[in-house]
Amino acid sequence: MDLSIFFAGTAGSVPTPRRGLPAILVRRGADRILFDCGEGTQRQLVSSVGLADLTEIYITHFHADHWLGLPGMLKTFDLRGRDKPLTVHGPPGLGGLLALGMRIAGRVGFELSVVELQAGDVLARDGYRIAPVEVSHRGPALAYVLYEDERPGVFDPEAAVRLGLVPGPEFGRVQRGETVRGVSPDQLLGPSRPGRKLVYSGDTRPCEALRIAAHGADVLVHEATFAEEERDRAADNGHSTAVQAATIAREAEVGLLALTHISMRHPVGLLRDEARAVFPATVIPRDFDTIDIPFPERGEPELVHWDERMTPAEPAEEPAASTP
Repeated sequence: MDLSIFFAGTAGSVPTPRRGLPAILVRRGADRILFDCGEGTQRQLVSSVGLADLTEIYITHFHADHWLGLPGMLKTFDLRGRDKPLTVHGPPGLGGLLALGMRIAGRVGFELSVVELQAGDVLARDGYRIAPVEVSHRGPALAYVLYEDERPGVFDPEAAVRLGLVPGPEFGRVQRGETVRGVSPDQLLGPSRPGRKLVYSGDTRPCEALRIAAHGADVLVHEATFAEEERDRAADNGHSTAVQAATIAREAEVGLLALTHISMRHPVGLLRDEARAVFPATVIPRDFDTIDIPFPERGEPELVHWDERMTPAEPAEEPAASTP
């Protein structure tokens, strides 16, 4: 089951020529989950991976740079003839905000639902769950934790044969939890293995609740609006420095830290170097970059730049026809 994070927008509150406003697209199997939807998000997606029929949408808070692209995107879905229901989740007050936005954008023909979330809610999905976490910003704000269900332990085929099972369908049935000809799964499967976990913070000051929620995450996506020299300004504005984000990542023992909400006021290299001095496994994705998250036994999370993923190999030239 593939799991990845696509960075549709990585800028702070102001877009730049190379960075759009905040939005990430999490892809798990066939599910497409959008977290935040800054102005221009649909254009960012159209210009890269395509504007997929999203499974659901999550908004972290109500500052314009994190949601203003949502009404236009929903209207585009309507104009394309979407007929599948769509749910938008966010902090309390989301219903009134979205109603106002849709009065401007226009009604849509598909079923559009709004779910206002509180810290402590857990939304069960097919094979994974999404939980909101209250963070410290200016006004109501949530981070989101996506974590997979535990996986069965490693199957022992040699033990299965010794117990009389025939390789093939019988092996598969036991792996799915069935008892076959008296042989039960606990005889052949090792300890359960954890699923993968990713955390997306949106805007926040350094936050104990987020540190606890991010513990052991494969990937933490955390804002880094300010360099360390402006730590006081970051606190006043409800944001974090790169060093503070890295400290959260180190204390939470995450696998990889991805810094976003990058302001034009600081060189990217400065933010990266400050963060890596605290937590070496830090990356700063650019727009359209992807982090692939494999199962632990298959490797570690890896940042893949857009130009590396999308540049096709040059087709081989066909030999010229010989002259008879």
